[in-house]
Amino acid sequence: MLESTLTRLLAVAQYYHFAFLVVSLALLGFGASGSLLSIFPGWYKNGKIQDGREKLERLLIISGLGFTASVGFSYFVVNWLPFDSYSIAWDSRQVLYFGLYYLVLTIPFVFAGLGIGAGLSSGLGKSNLIYAVNLMGSAAGILLALIVMQLAGVPGALLASGMIGLIAVLGSSYQGPKILNALVLTTLVVGAVFLLFISAINSRYLAPIGVTISPYKGLPYALRIPGSEKLFGAWNAISRLDVVAGASTRVMPGLSYTYPDNPPPQLGMAIDADTLQPVTLIEPQNFSAADYLPEAVAFQINPQAEVLVLESGGGLGVLQALAGGASKVTAVVDNPLVLEAISHTVPTNDVYASERVDVKIESSRVYLGSGREEFDVIFLPLNDPYRPVASGAYSLAENFTLSVESFSEMISHLSENGVLVVTRWLQTPPSESLRLFATLIEALESAGIENPGNKIVAYRGIQTMTFLIKSGDWSELQLNRVRQFIYDRRFDLVWAMDITQNETNRFNKLPKPVYYQVFSELITASSRNNFYSAYPFSVTPALDNHPFFFHFFKWEQTPQILATVGRVWQPFGGSGYFVLLALLILVSGLSVLLIILPLVIKRRRVGSQHLKGKEIANTAERVPTWRVLVYFGSIGLAFLFLEIPLIQKSILSMEHPTYAFTLVVLSLLIFSSLGSIYSRKVWMGRRWMLIFLFGLAIVTTIFYGPIQEYTLGWPMVPRSLILGLSLAPLGILMGVPFPIGLAWLEDAGSALVPWAWAVNGCASVMAAVLAAIIVLSTNFSVVLLLGALFYGIAAVAIEN
Repeated sequence: MLESTLTRLLAVAQYYHFAFLVVSLALLGFGASGSLLSIFPGWYKNGKIQDGREKLERLLIISGLGFTASVGFSYFVVNWLPFDSYSIAWDSRQVLYFGLYYLVLTIPFVFAGLGIGAGLSSGLGKSNLIYAVNLMGSAAGILLALIVMQLAGVPGALLASGMIGLIAVLGSSYQGPKILNALVLTTLVVGAVFLLFISAINSRYLAPIGVTISPYKGLPYALRIPGSEKLFGAWNAISRLDVVAGASTRVMPGLSYTYPDNPPPQLGMAIDADTLQPVTLIEPQNFSAADYLPEAVAFQINPQAEVLVLESGGGLGVLQALAGGASKVTAVVDNPLVLEAISHTVPTNDVYASERVDVKIESSRVYLGSGREEFDVIFLPLNDPYRPVASGAYSLAENFTLSVESFSEMISHLSENGVLVVTRWLQTPPSESLRLFATLIEALESAGIENPGNKIVAYRGIQTMTFLIKSGDWSELQLNRVRQFIYDRRFDLVWAMDITQNETNRFNKLPKPVYYQVFSELITASSRNNFYSAYPFSVTPALDNHPFFFHFFKWEQTPQILATVGRVWQPFGGSGYFVLLALLILVSGLSVLLIILPLVIKRRRVGSQHLKGKEIANTAERVPTWRVLVYFGSIGLAFLFLEIPLIQKSILSMEHPTYAFTLVVLSLLIFSSLGSIYSRKVWMGRRWMLIFLFGLAIVTTIFYGPIQEYTLGWPMVPRSLILGLSLAPLGILMGVPFPIGLAWLEDAGSALVPWAWAVNGCASVMAAVLAAIIVLSTNFSVVLLLGALFYGIAAVAIEN
C-alpha cells in the first residue's frame, strides 16, 4: 500500500511518478533487513523453540511499531528536505538531497522487511506459505491504496498505511501485554476517525500533512502571485486537481501578436500541481481571440466541421472548436475530476455543458481504439508546459499520445478532407518540433501513405509550432488559404509540399531558418537513421515500445554536461538524466555493502567461536556462497526487469500510471503467491522449472503488446481482466524461484537464508534503477528479454 501511495506523492511533488524509484527503495529496505537478520540471528531465534517463538513475536511487534512510526517520520522529513528534481540540472546540491530523500523513504521498508524476513528465517517451517501470505497481503494493500486515495488522497493513504502497521502489532501481540494492546487499539480508533475526517474534507489539504511541491511547478508559482486564490482542490486515485483565480492567468499558446484586444479572463487548472491549463471565462460566440490562435485555419478550411478534441483538459481546445463553427465536438477527457472542477467553479462558462459537445471520459488512445468514427478536424491541444530546461524527471515521463502508433490511429480517423492539428513548443536548436515532424512522417508511412512530407504543413510563431496533417492531398485552394492565414497572423511558414526558402523566417526572424533547414534535411536524407545518429540530440520518433517523447539525451553529450554541471542551465535532459546514474551508484554501493557486511562479520565470528564457525563452514561447503549470490541475485534482477517495463507498458492500456502500477503489481503478487504456495509440489526439477520460466518470459514479451493493442478499445473492466489474466502464467512461475531457493538452503541448513533474503532484495534494488536506465536507451522489449535471461542464469546457478 505504501509503495502505491508514494508513486502518487512523488507525481505531485516532483513531476513524475518514479515507480521504479519507489520499488527500489522498498527493496533496499528489505535487503537491509535481511543483512541485519543475518548479522544478528539472536533477534528472532534461539536454541530453544519456545524462546525462539517469543523472540520472533517480540521482533514482529517492534517491526509493526517501527513501520508505523517511520511512515510518519519519513513523510515529514521528505517534506522538510529542499529536494527538487527539476533544479538538479543546475544545482548540484540536489544530488545530495536526493540521496537523503531516498534513504529516509527506505526506513519504513526496513522495519517491514524485519518482520517478513524473520518469519522466513525463523526455522519454524512453511517458508513458502509465509512468502505467499506476504504477497497476498501486498496485493490487498495495492487495492486498498487505490480506494483510500480516491476517498482521502495521498495524506489519507499514508495515514492508512501507518495504521496497517498497528494492525500487524495487534496480530503479533495477541497474547502479549494488555497495556500494549490497549494503546494500539486506541491509536487505531483515533486514526480511523481522523481518516474519515480527511475523507469528508477531501477538497482541502490539512496544512500539517500537506505535500511540499517543487516551487517550479505551476500551482505554487501561481499562488505566490499577489491576489491569487485557490477556488477548488480535490484528490482522486489518479490525481490532485486545483483551480486558481488570479489576474496573472493568461494561457493561450501561440496567440498571434497581431491580436488587437486583451485576452479574455481565465482561471488556471493544475493537475498534480503542474502547469496551469486555462479555463476561459467567455462564450464561444464572443471568443474573438480564437481567430488569432494558430489552429484557427483548420476550422476555416473545414466549416461546420465535426471535431475531435483529444486531451481537452481545461477546455480551451473545445472552446476554439465551438468558436470556429464546429457542428459537433467530441471532447476526450482522461480525468473525471476535470469536469467536476469546471462545473463547480464556472457553471455559467462550462464548455463541456454545451449541447454541441459530447464528452468521453477516457484516454485518447483508448477512445481512438474503441471505434471507427471519422472527423473533419482532430485537434491535439498544447497542454504540456514549456520547459527551457528539460529536467531528468520530465524526460522520464511516458507519453503514449505522441507516438507513431498514436498518430497513425488519429490519421485513420480523419474524414476524406479531414485535418489533424497539433501544436508543440519551440526550442533552439530544434528538438520537440523536429521529433514531432519525424514522428508524423513515420506515422503517415505506417498508414500506407506515400510521399508523407507532402501531407504536412508546419508554421511557427514566437514560441510554438503548429502542424496540419492530411491523409489525402492538399488542394491548391487550401494551401493558398493556409498561406494567407499565416501571413495575416504574422506566423512563419516552416514546411509545405511546395515551400521555398524565401517564404520562411519572415516575421519572427532567427539568424538562420533552422527549422526549415532541419526539416528539409530529414525529408531529403538518404537514410533517416543516419540523420538521427548525426543530430546532436535524440530526435528519433517515439514508439509505444519506447514512448519517451521528451527524452532528448544522447550519451555523446556526456563530456559537455559533466564539464558544466551545476554552473549552467542544460537543455534536453542534461545532468537531469545523470541523476539516474547517481542513484544507481548510490544503491549499488549500499547493496554491495549490505551483501558483503554479513559475510565479513560471520568470518570474524569464525575466529572467535570455532564451533559456530565450523557449522557455517560446513553449510558453505554444501551450498557454495557464489551459488547463493548468483541464484538469488539473478532472480531479483529478473523479477524487476520484468515488472518495471510491464508497469510502464501497461500505462497505455490502463490510461494512468496509478492504474498500471495497480494492475501489474496486483496481478504479479496474486499469481506469484499461488506459485509460492505450490512451489514445493512442482513435479519438474528446480533447474527445468527455471528454464521453463525463461521461455515463458520470452513468450510474454512477444505477446503482451499485441494483447494490449487488441483490447485497447474495450471497456476498462474487461480490458483489465484480460491483461491481468494474460500475466497469470508468468506470475505463477515468478512466485516459484524464491521459495524453492529457500527450500534448497533449508535442506542444507538455514544459516544462509537471511543473507539470501538480503542478496535478493539488494539485487532487486539495482534492477529497478537499471531497468529505467536501459529502457530509456533501448526499449521495453530489450529489458523484458534481459529479465528472461537472468532466469536462465539462475537455472545454471541452482543445484537440481
